[in-house]
Amino acid sequence: MATEQEIIRKEEFLPNNCLLCNKRLAMGRCHTDCIQRPLSLGFRQLGKLVGRYPWWFLIIPFVLSAGLGAGFYFLHERKANDIEDQFTPIGGPAKTEREFVIKRFPTNDSGQFSAQRLYTEGSFVSLIAVSTSDNVINVNTFKELVQLDEMVQNFTVIGLAANATLAFQQICAEVQGQKCITANPLLSAVEGNVSLIETIPISYPMFQNRAFIGTYLGGVTLNSDSTVKEAKAIKLVYYLREDSQHDKENSLQWINHFIKFFAKNALQLNHIKVSYFTSVSRQQEFDGTTKTIIPLFSITYFVTIFFSIMSCVRFDSVRNKTWVAGFGVISSGLAVLSSFGLLLLCGVPFVITVANAPFLILGVGVDDMFIMISSWQQTKVKDKVEERMAETYSEAAVSITITTLTDVLAFYIGILTSFRIWS
Repeated sequence: MATEQEIIRKEEFLPNNCLLCNKRLAMGRCHTDCIQRPLSLGFRQLGKLVGRYPWWFLIIPFVLSAGLGAGFYFLHERKANDIEDQFTPIGGPAKTEREFVIKRFPTNDSGQFSAQRLYTEGSFVSLIAVSTSDNVINVNTFKELVQLDEMVQNFTVIGLAANATLAFQQICAEVQGQKCITANPLLSAVEGNVSLIETIPISYPMFQNRAFIGTYLGGVTLNSDSTVKEAKAIKLVYYLREDSQHDKENSLQWINHFIKFFAKNALQLNHIKVSYFTSVSRQQEFDGTTKTIIPLFSITYFVTIFFSIMSCVRFDSVRNKTWVAGFGVISSGLAVLSSFGLLLLCGVPFVITVANAPFLILGVGVDDMFIMISSWQQTKVKDKVEERMAETYSEAAVSITITTLTDVLAFYIGILTSFRIWS
C-alpha cells in the first residue's frame, strides 16, 4: 500500500509528465525530413538498379562521354583568348563609349592615317634602339638605324596560302599620299644622308614645328635653346592597316612572322641594342604564360589522384578500395570530357580562364567519392551487393545533393558577373 505522501508526490509530477508526453507527440507529428526522405528513397532505388545492372552503368557513361568528347575537335577554332574581351566587363561603359568614338571619328589607314585618332593601340611594330654610348644622336648610330628601317621596309612574308606573298608596303598605313608613314621624323629629316643628323638643330618636343618627337626619343638632355643635346634611346614605329577584317588578318600575320624572324635573325649592330614591342606582344606573353602553367596543373592533378587512390588502399583484400577510388577519379575525368565537349559542340567559345575548371571538378568528384566509400563501409558485409548499393546511395544521397547544389549555386553566381569567366 502506498503512503499518503507518495500519492501526493505522484499527483504533483503527473501534469509535468503529461506535458512532456504532449511535446513528444507534437514533435512526432512535425516531419522535418520532407526533403531528405524522398531523396533517400529515390536514390535507394537507383542504388538497387546499379547493383542489379552494373555493366550498363559502366558502359553507357563511357559511350556517352566519348560521343560528347568529339566536341574537342572544335577546340582550336573556338579558342577565345583575347585579353581585353576576357578581363573587361561585358557591356561596360568603356565599350559603349568606344563605339561612339568609332562612329563619330572613323579612321582611314589607307590614306589619312593619324595615330591620334586611333581608338585602340592600333596594329604596329615598334623597335626601341638604345645607344651603347652616351648619345644616340650621331652618324654611326643613324647608319645602323637606317639598316633597321630598310630591314622592316623590305620584309616580306613568303609561303602563304596559294603561294601568295605579303610585303610591308602592301599593308602599311598611309598618310597624305605617302606610300607608308615615316617610322621616325628624324629619319625622314636626314633623307638617307645620315651626316646631316649632327648638323641640323633638333628642337624638342616639336621638331621643326611640324612633328612631335616626344614619343620617339628617350633620356633626352636639352641645350639652353630647347634643342636636343643628347638622347639615350630612339624608337621606330611602323603602323599597319586595320580598315577591314581582311587588313587586320594580314597585319596580324605579318607581325607574327616578323617577330619570329627578328628573334632568330637579329642584325649585327655595334652602336645600338635593339628590342621590339608590338601590338600583339601582350597577347603573346599571356598565351605563353598559360602554357607554362599547364605543367604545374599536371603536377596538382597527379598529386590529387595519387592521394585519392592511396588513401583508399587497405592491406585487407575485402576492405581494399583501390579500384573504387580509381574509377571515382575516372568519373571526374568523364565529367570534364562530357561537359566541355558538349559546350564546344554547341558553339560556346573556350576561354583560357576556365582552364582550371578540371581541377575544381576533380576536387568535387573526389569529395563525393569519399562520401560514397564511407557509406559503403558502413553497410553489412554479408548483405547482397544490390542491398549494399541501395544503402550506400540512400545514405550518401543527401550529402552529395547538398554539396552539388552549393557548387552549382557558386558557379552560377560566377556566371552572373560581367566578366567572361565561362567557356
